[in-house]
Amino acid sequence: MNTTLEYYDENAEKYVKESFALTARDNQDMFLSFVKRGGHILDFGCGSGRDTAFFLMKGFTVVPTDGSECICRLASEYLKMPVKVLEFNELDEENEYDAIYASASIMHLEHDELMKLYPKIIKALKKDGILYASFEYGEEDGYVDMCYYTRMTENKYTDFIGQFPQLKMVMQNTFHQKSGGSDLVWYQSIVRKTGE
Repeated sequence: MNTTLEYYDENAEKYVKESFALTARDNQDMFLSFVKRGGHILDFGCGSGRDTAFFLMKGFTVVPTDGSECICRLASEYLKMPVKVLEFNELDEENEYDAIYASASIMHLEHDELMKLYPKIIKALKKDGILYASFEYGEEDGYVDMCYYTRMTENKYTDFIGQFPQLKMVMQNTFHQKSGGSDLVWYQSIVRKTGE
């Protein structure tokens, strides 16, 4: 079994509670500034549903998904709408989304899995659609307890994206976020699907 999903299933209530304590407004607003008004968004690894709720409030159409059944259940109760259980590698849509929002989610995939996922993301995005992705900042990948982390820096992600000619870097930066008494540094970026 995927130990990362196992961790989130076992700690769903704690994770969801902590999620609501974190402020993400700046990241949410920045992301939405690149999405056409009323656009179709996939919240890819939606966690608590916090971001989905904000995007819905702003008038966007949102499909929330997560790989953890327990988290989907809690997010569905909070959002009062279905949250689809979907592991990242199960994404199988074409020209469906104006934007995909992967906040601290796809970072749990190993590099080889990310390489397999990005063509699926490209396929699922409409032309000129965008992908927002955030990762813990750093060079070293690996497990922390049961969870796997792929970390990114500006150069590391730029090199990674360079392997997909259809994607163009639009924005990248870092931000700090306090969590559990520690100050984590995060990398975030937006890339655009530029053509077929």
